[in-house]
Amino acid sequence: AVQLAESGGGSVQAGGSLRLSCASRFFSLGTNYCVNWFRQAPGKEREAVARIGADGDVTYADSVKGRFTIVRENHVNIVYLEMHSLQVEDTGMYYCARVKSFRYCPSGADMYWGQGTQVTVSS
Repeated sequence: AVQLAESGGGSVQAGGSLRLSCASRFFSLGTNYCVNWFRQAPGKEREAVARIGADGDVTYADSVKGRFTIVRENHVNIVYLEMHSLQVEDTGMYYCARVKSFRYCPSGADMYWGQGTQVTVSS
């Protein structure tokens, strides 16, 4: 069964914006859990894009700093990835993943995953 569900992907021109959503019917995405956004471009390895920690601390890949924002909405159990000033290099499949453990988010932790949403940015 799909554990997390991403939505909001699409095709945009460079400079445009998208807001991706990550939701789950089965697991809390709220405070006390770490939620990550990853992306994978064709022919490339998956890379971490943004992370919101158990206490709301956020980190971003250098390539998206200042353009992407990760936001957690506890009352609807959704984590968003707001993307602005999109570049062709941002094209890829975007995945959200929640660390399984409670308030413990080590590197390489086991996670629940979604199936991804495609983002395509054209020049």
